[in-house]
Amino acid sequence: MPRTNVLSGSVRPIHTHSTAREIHSSVRESNPRMATHLLSSSSSTICSSRFNQIPNSIHAFIHPVKPYNLTSNSQNPKRCSSIPTNLACLCSKSKLSCHSTTTKAVISEIPYQNQKYSKIGALSVGPIPSAKLLESVEIAAKTGAQVVMEAVNKPRNISYKGLTDLVTDTDKMSEVAILSVVRKNFPDHLILGEEGGVIGDSSSDYLWCIDPLDGTTNFAHGYPSFAVSVGVLFRGKPAAAAVVEFVGGAMCWNTRIFSAVAGGGAFCNGQKIHVSQTDKVERSLLVTGFGYEHDDPWATNMNLFKEFTDISRGVRRLGAAAVDMCHVALGIVEAYWEYRLKPWDMAAGVLIVEEAGGTVSRMDGGNFTVFDRSLLVSNGILHAKLLEKIGVATEELKGKGIDFSLWYKPNDYNTEL
Repeated sequence: MPRTNVLSGSVRPIHTHSTAREIHSSVRESNPRMATHLLSSSSSTICSSRFNQIPNSIHAFIHPVKPYNLTSNSQNPKRCSSIPTNLACLCSKSKLSCHSTTTKAVISEIPYQNQKYSKIGALSVGPIPSAKLLESVEIAAKTGAQVVMEAVNKPRNISYKGLTDLVTDTDKMSEVAILSVVRKNFPDHLILGEEGGVIGDSSSDYLWCIDPLDGTTNFAHGYPSFAVSVGVLFRGKPAAAAVVEFVGGAMCWNTRIFSAVAGGGAFCNGQKIHVSQTDKVERSLLVTGFGYEHDDPWATNMNLFKEFTDISRGVRRLGAAAVDMCHVALGIVEAYWEYRLKPWDMAAGVLIVEEAGGTVSRMDGGNFTVFDRSLLVSNGILHAKLLEKIGVATEELKGKGIDFSLWYKPNDYNTEL
């Protein structure tokens, strides 16, 4: 029986319109400083390649999209059912005023399951219509994912940010590709990338949080739990998100894309998704993660790992935060928690979970922001029960003087937090 594409049900040959090298050339022309900065620590290059199959979700270069009209009726944007095929410039004119007319997020079809925890999604997505913002985020994530797909079966050129914290040429090239999309469409927006840091106008109401390769260690080993994650905040709160997850394994890689816009629901490959309805911890499958520093939070979470392993169906540690959160949204696991994450780890995933009907908070149960240092996401039903252990453990860490203040927020960035 022939193997089929898990996204479309058919086998399709790859049609790579632009290679990573061409993407980098485009960025070098528009932003040479950033292109040089991202690639300065690497001497190798990523060349174009062809694969026998291409995931249906990785058609990153899309046909031109009509410039949006801020006066148009965009109160109820429809879900984009497909992504066209050439790079688009959504913002062909001068800078937008982020303090002008705003587009309110549509009311979610899924009621918030536990009113004790505040919603983390933006109440408004600003002057950019919801459908356009969502489409832009999806394009950006798919563009980065195409770079990763070109490199996934090739030898890795690995360097280190710490003793065990890896970075590859692919991380850098993926970020360059994503930046080329964002800067072309929204030159006045602020960007926070894992590899490139802060770029752009800090007075903007929009902040793009980019993880060009979440789960770099898994990627380096060919282990199937990594993704490209792109989230955009409006005044500090998640407004739109896309995560392209790599699935399969060596010689049979494929992808699926998770996406959400504030108030519009969560989707996987265009199909609406919802968190699980499991109401007992002993019937749940849980996920957590561990940072690179073996400090007090690491030790505390190791104990939590052991405790929940004893009372649940199991606790997994897959090594890619964005993927873990998407699995909660998809309903195949019930919860995920971790200390010491960064905004680019969380910005996309938390919105996808919330829009799938889940609950998001800090690990002490407090109201969450993308700039916080701890995260618990769940199907909502189990949230309070999980906090009976996770919350107590986190309070003990705070009592030891562990810093749980906001991790990082770009200077002068305007938020409603």
